Amino acid sequence: MGLLNGLIGNASSVPVASVQKEIEPLLIESEIVENAFRLVRDLVIFTNKRLILSDIQGFTGKKVEYKSIAYHSITRFSTETSGHFDLDGEVKIWISGQTEPSEKIQFKKGQTLTEVQKLLAQKVL
Repeated sequence: MGLLNGLIGNASSVPVASVQKEIEPLLIESEIVENAFRLVRDLVIFTNKRLILSDIQGFTGKKVEYKSIAYHSITRFSTETSGHFDLDGEVKIWISGQTEPSEKIQFKKGQTLTEVQKLLAQKVL
């Protein structure tokens, strides 16, 4: 089911230790990974200092774009839960100076959305 969720755009939780090791070169001193979610090859990573979005590109996956968003630059966020016919929920994140959401992230139905909303609230508010 994890691959199917990834193929239709839903994120699923991944072990923090494996992500910490994978992105170690990007982390600054005393920065640790607190939560991580995978979308097939892409990652949504919540550290104690920022949000990191990893976009793996191309057929081979050798080209990777890392987007770093400081929590203090997030001006608002919203979560949209799944309904009876929806299989997923969505998190929208606005960055200061933006009128439209800068990021839209799909999450599978379940507790993940609540976890993400709590984490963002702790970091942003």
